[in-house]
Amino acid sequence: MLPDYLTKTTPVPAAKRAPWYVNTAPSYAGIFLWVVFYMEIAAGTLNRAGLGLSLLALLVSALLCYALFYRAPAMLGMQTGYPLYVVGSSTFGAKGGYLMPGLLMGILQAGWLSVNTWVSASFILNGFGSKAGPGSLPFIIVAAIWAYGLAYVGVKGIQYVARFALYLNFIPLLMILIVFFRTVGGVADFTPTETSPYIGFMLLIQIVVGFFATAGAAGADFAMNNRDPRDVRWGGLVGIALAILIAGGLPLLSVAGARVLYNIESFRYDAVISAMGGFLAAAMFFLFAIASIPPACFTAFIMGNSFSTMIPGVPRLGSSMAGATVAFLLAVTGAAGNLVGLFTIIGASFGPICGAILADYLLAGKKWAGPREGVSIPGYAAWAVGFVIGILPFLPISPEVKPYLQPAAVYSFIAGFLVYYILAKAGLEPKALPMPAAQAAD
Repeated sequence: MLPDYLTKTTPVPAAKRAPWYVNTAPSYAGIFLWVVFYMEIAAGTLNRAGLGLSLLALLVSALLCYALFYRAPAMLGMQTGYPLYVVGSSTFGAKGGYLMPGLLMGILQAGWLSVNTWVSASFILNGFGSKAGPGSLPFIIVAAIWAYGLAYVGVKGIQYVARFALYLNFIPLLMILIVFFRTVGGVADFTPTETSPYIGFMLLIQIVVGFFATAGAAGADFAMNNRDPRDVRWGGLVGIALAILIAGGLPLLSVAGARVLYNIESFRYDAVISAMGGFLAAAMFFLFAIASIPPACFTAFIMGNSFSTMIPGVPRLGSSMAGATVAFLLAVTGAAGNLVGLFTIIGASFGPICGAILADYLLAGKKWAGPREGVSIPGYAAWAVGFVIGILPFLPISPEVKPYLQPAAVYSFIAGFLVYYILAKAGLEPKALPMPAAQAAD
């Protein structure tokens, strides 16, 4: 007997698949063009590693995200036509899939919605010239409208958001280019004042990979609309690898240039926008907030989809509003503002999931083995070990040692891969169960 979330899911038929440049690539590019990705990408990294090493770290991150976190889930999605919570039932078991990656994906989406709410409320208030921060009445009002309003749209009107989401990608891209050309004159004169290149290099990899971890696992959801392996490959190389280099590299250069031209102390991207001043800066804050609407709606949609699939007894709107409440509280208390910390938690949560899925994929001969009976010991053991390794930076460890624990998301991935591989080879994988629907593609 298979759970309803498996038996009631049908694969995407081949007739409804589309080329990589109309689905996978623009969808992933939109994720990296979201201002949250590069808001603090220079903090703790640029001044330690310098420009050259920072750009090299971006390149390494891009390759890691594509090859380790995206490729296997995407291939499984393309081969089967099934989303992550179905293909994940092979790695974590038919019953184990309820929690992982099913409910866990939904829970983390509430965290992403909180970040979106915090950033967007801050940008809107900055656009009006207000310095009101989390906890203030103006911030609470804007955050409430944003979190609950867009969560509702994510449930009731996501199809309308999807129609113009692709075009909204050009707004942050244009803003990034404008800021770059306004600050590029100072790039050549930037010099780091600290000498910790290894720490800066590894922390930048952690920021990128930690940010991408959930989206990498969701490669199954993106690529189940792809036609063949070529779509998977090019969708990832363009939408992930190239997007990381552009959406990460230009803001890094802009921060470096702004530090010289505007003599700013901060390494945050919003500080660069503020330093430009005038109407342009105010307009940019509003435009970045507008461009954050599709990510907020899609986050709410994925959150509601996860909860309604795994807990069908709870109405989708009710579970989505509950998630929006959590997001609202995290935003107005300022907890959502710790972006690097959030990326570390997300990397620790989904790094080992991606590692275990890759091990399962390789052991099964680069194909989907089908749902496995009950709860998979290799899958859950892989996640537990990887998660502990991923959250080491939060544990009471010597401050001198903590910087050398990064990139924790990559180490958690490696741990998840190794634990699953070893335990599966030891014969601890549950037996595979037949699915009622045939796979959508070979």
